[in-house]
This record gives sequence, structure tokens and C-alpha cells, in this order.
Amino acid sequence: MSLDTSLREPTDRCDSLLSVLDGAESLSVVCHNNPDPDSISSALALAAIAESASVADVDLYYSGKITHQQNRAMVNLLEVDLCPFSEECLDSTDLIGFVDHAVPGQNNRVPDGYVPDIVIDHHPNESVEGVHVDHREEIGATASILTEYLVELDMELDARLATALLFGIRRETLEFTRDATEAEYTNARYLHPHADVDLLRRLSDSLFTHETLDSIADAIQNRVVKGSHLVSHAGRTTERDTLPQAADYLLNLEGISTTLVFGIIDETIHLSARTRNPRVHAGNLMTEAFGDIGSVGGHRAMAGGAIPLGLFGALDDRDDVLVELVSEVLTERFFEQVVGTP
Repeated sequence: MSLDTSLREPTDRCDSLLSVLDGAESLSVVCHNNPDPDSISSALALAAIAESASVADVDLYYSGKITHQQNRAMVNLLEVDLCPFSEECLDSTDLIGFVDHAVPGQNNRVPDGYVPDIVIDHHPNESVEGVHVDHREEIGATASILTEYLVELDMELDARLATALLFGIRRETLEFTRDATEAEYTNARYLHPHADVDLLRRLSDSLFTHETLDSIADAIQNRVVKGSHLVSHAGRTTERDTLPQAADYLLNLEGISTTLVFGIIDETIHLSARTRNPRVHAGNLMTEAFGDIGSVGGHRAMAGGAIPLGLFGALDDRDDVLVELVSEVLTERFFEQVVGTP
């Protein structure tokens, strides 16, 4: 694969990215924690651009776990070589790139204050720093942004990369039903002729585990409803990726327009929120309800975050007591914010 810019003039952002890559021998692309298809496909695209710009060594890193069945299928079927991130990675490479996240220490394990060389992201955030920053909150998927680079640089697309990016766009927008913009439709049309449709179908139809099903079942059973708003939890779980799946699933319940699902994983409470109510901004709602006790935020229709479990003080070892206390506090905060009463 090689860059051919003779057919069209690259945009300023392409020139900026290529100037950062120019002369570098190595690049480490850091996905966000527990990477999803948008982050993974964006990492593959940035790696392809870097390799075409003669960067000899490109490595992809992540922290956390890949537990969602479609994320696991993507890594396995596309043979994505993802390496566990450690701070030593920062000292063993010429360049560091962030895709689908933007701020060190937020949804990644890069130390606070570190300034990456490349940042390409679509999530709402302030004070994004980097040598090359392409931060577009108005776009529905980071995979869309990376696809635009490929188009503007006239790069040849192989089926693997096209399939990854198309899957990333589809999953991030929930099959074009959530926060999809004109960019997602345009880039999907461009990618589709190059993609492996059979492989795309296998990724979409990937099987989930018994543990995933049990965790979603817990969230269904534990739901609390007030008006058109629903809060639930999966208790203490290892299945982090079931939380957004449960939030999406419960949003289909008749009369429900906003959902919050959380679960306790190790020493952290993870949260996932969804809304179809045009008067509710999920990211702002999460910030207003939990911003003083955790790291939260997101888009209009989807949001998430994490709260340190230690904020709840010294507790005994009984999970039922812990879960009950966490559920009481978070449910009260959420309902107080969204409907005005706890």
C-alpha cells in the first residue's frame, strides 16, 4: 500500500498529519481502554497511513479487556495485533497517537500531562492537546474521520481495512440509528464496495457468552423506572461491555426514553447511559449527575463514565450490601437530575 497524492491535493489536516509522520521510524497507536470497533478500526487506519508514509514500526496498544463478543470477533477474524499498554511504550517509540479518545488519563492509562503527537477523536472534550489534533465532535464516529484521510490521500483500500472501518461506523452509530451524520453515510458508501460483506455479516452475528447473557439478565431484572426514565445495574460483574448492551436493549422497553445501567468491576463503578429523548443530552446529564464524583461524559444520545468505589467509604465484604448502597446513591442522583425528584 502506498500513498498516491497525484490525483488530488491533500487537505491541510492531511499535510499536518504527514508532517508529523515525516522522518519517524516508529509509531505507537494507543486505543482507549476496552477498545470497541470504532477505536480498533481507527487504529488500523492510522497504522496504514503511517506505514504508507514510511514509518517502519507501528504497534497498536490498549488497556483493560476486550470482552464484548463483537469486539473479540473483530480482533480474531481480522487478526488485529493489539498489545497491552504500559508506560514503557511511551519511551520506546518516536511518536504516540491517540484514536477515539483525546486526553491522557481519561479512558486510557497514559499519565496525566503527557502530550501525544497525534490525536484523532470525535468525543466531546475540552483542552485537547497534541502536535496534530483532529478533534471533531460533530462527527458520529472516529472511523469516519480516518476514512476521510484515506480518501483525501488517495490510498488503496484492502478488504480488511475497509471492512474494519465500515464495521466501526456501523457499531458506533448503532446501524445508523444513533448520532449518524452525513459523514457516516458518505464514508459508508465509499467503504462498502471495498469491504468483505460476508466477513461483515460474521462480525455482526458474533456469538455472546453465557456470562454476557447472565449479566444482561441481571440488568433486566434490577430495573427501576420513573416516568420514561430507567436505571438498572448488573451488580458486581466482570462483563463491562454488557453495560452499554443492556442500556441499548432496555431503551427498547415501551415508554422508556432514557436508560442508565451500571456495574461494579473490581474497584470501579462503570456506567453507561442512552437516550432517544431530544430534550435530554446524555453526556450533559451524566456530567450533572455524577461529574463531582467520577469521570463521566459523552454525546447527546450516548454517554458513560467511571466512579471510584472508594468514594463510598469503608464497607464490609458482602457484595449485596455494597451493591445496594451504590444502587441507592446512583439511582437517587440520576432521577433527581433527570426528573427533579430522587
